[in-house]
Amino acid sequence: MSIKELKSALPDYAKDIKLNLGSVLTEEGSAGLSQSQIAMIALGSAFATKDRFLIQGITESAETVLSEDEIDAVKSATTIMAMNNIYYRFTHLVSDKSYGTMPAKLRMNVIANPGIEKIDFELISLAVSAIEGCGLCVDSHVAVIAKHGVSKEGIQSSIRIAATLNAVAQALDIER
Repeated sequence: MSIKELKSALPDYAKDIKLNLGSVLTEEGSAGLSQSQIAMIALGSAFATKDRFLIQGITESAETVLSEDEIDAVKSATTIMAMNNIYYRFTHLVSDKSYGTMPAKLRMNVIANPGIEKIDFELISLAVSAIEGCGLCVDSHVAVIAKHGVSKEGIQSSIRIAATLNAVAQALDIER
């Protein structure tokens, strides 16, 4: 399923989402990001939604821009964030704050050596963390990204991609 087919699958009530999908996956619509960053963020966001049709469409599009190694790195970022977002959301939300001082004791070596530029890994991680609702992780990724010189507009663009793809997944799920 291509991006065009994804847009066609969206019902009339999701017209805004369809228009946003056509915009956020372009450099003009996602200021501050390169086309490869847009593709990586979109792919990680699609994986985070767990929607098979969306994953298929975004993967098809991403394969025209990204190498196999970059796609594997996106998969690594998405899966490590699936673990971290649960763990760190718990430490943030639990009333007993002593859990936040305890060592996580979870392997996270891929963060140190993601196989892609660190900033790209962080942008993917930010988008996935936003979808998965971990405020602690979102703050952490924004801080790292800002230190690497990505503009606020670039950070916002990554979240706009995540938000739009999450809405696409929601509309597709409603229609099934």
